[in-house]
Amino acid sequence: MTGTAFVIGASGQIGRRAVRTLAEDGWEVTAASRGGGADEGWPPGVRTVRVDRADTGALAAALGEGCDVLLDCVAYDGADARQLLSLADRIGSAVVVSSAAVYVDDAGRGFDTQEEPDGFPRYPVPVPEAQPTVAPGPDTYGTRKVELERELLAAGDRLPTTPLRAGAVHGPHSPIPRELFFVQRALDKRPVRVLAHGGGSRFHPAHTANLAELVRLAARTPGSRVLNAGDPRVPTVAEIGAAIDAVMGHGSETVLVDGPPPVGAVGDSPWALPYPLVMDMSEAARALGYQAVTTYEESLPETVAWLADAVRGADWRTVFPRGAAALDFFDYAAEDRWLERRAA
Repeated sequence: MTGTAFVIGASGQIGRRAVRTLAEDGWEVTAASRGGGADEGWPPGVRTVRVDRADTGALAAALGEGCDVLLDCVAYDGADARQLLSLADRIGSAVVVSSAAVYVDDAGRGFDTQEEPDGFPRYPVPVPEAQPTVAPGPDTYGTRKVELERELLAAGDRLPTTPLRAGAVHGPHSPIPRELFFVQRALDKRPVRVLAHGGGSRFHPAHTANLAELVRLAARTPGSRVLNAGDPRVPTVAEIGAAIDAVMGHGSETVLVDGPPPVGAVGDSPWALPYPLVMDMSEAARALGYQAVTTYEESLPETVAWLADAVRGADWRTVFPRGAAALDFFDYAAEDRWLERRAA
């Protein structure tokens, strides 16, 4: 059964694909964003509306008489949960985007402890939804996402909600694209790359098409449950680099480093975890009948083409200002100095 769907954050990376998938599935979709714009990939009939989700009155007005399912791509914390619950009388069910960053290992280590001595988590492989999480609270990204999840799940009788714990989201329109690490190097014709942790880091990717499929299925099967959200296979960082090189027709030597980056950011990457983060996707299959619609490798040509077009002939820092603060991995001079010392 389909009906009316309302998507908050429709102009973002996840929202764009979810709007398209829901519309193609027969839903009457309203795409809400601060800019109120439309995406050229959306089918005809998608209604757009300009609204700031922080403005509860404006959100209520945009919802009007309500919707059968609401997808919130930008919900962040308990305040956002309470806002949605204040509108529960006009929302049939909800799906919210959460994060794998909520998990901790059995010793309490997680994303928030990575900078501490021996602070990198050793998660089970794979991580089930029953794995412990950080405590809810206002302090960090992970604690705020847990606060969001718990307040919504506790009110499941009023608003059935499915939080999706997304892995490393990838696909076009990312404001912080991890794949830029390899795409930019190929465009710069960089002949070598250094990868820490033996190139074996695994950080569960989640393509926007797979997230959208989970949204579609959760919309058709309302309920209160938290689900992992990721691709069917988790490649290593070395495999990701080789796959992107293949798409771009680029060849580079890979130098593997045992252990962490030897100096500064040399050998670091957006996937550089010393221990794997691989999520268990079996509950999504059991609860929703989920089957991934793409793999990491199958989805790469579209992502790489979008990225290469975006940065070719431009300063990537200008194109991706948010990424410039998070992805400082292009100090080729430092890398060359380390390689020279290694060869001496």
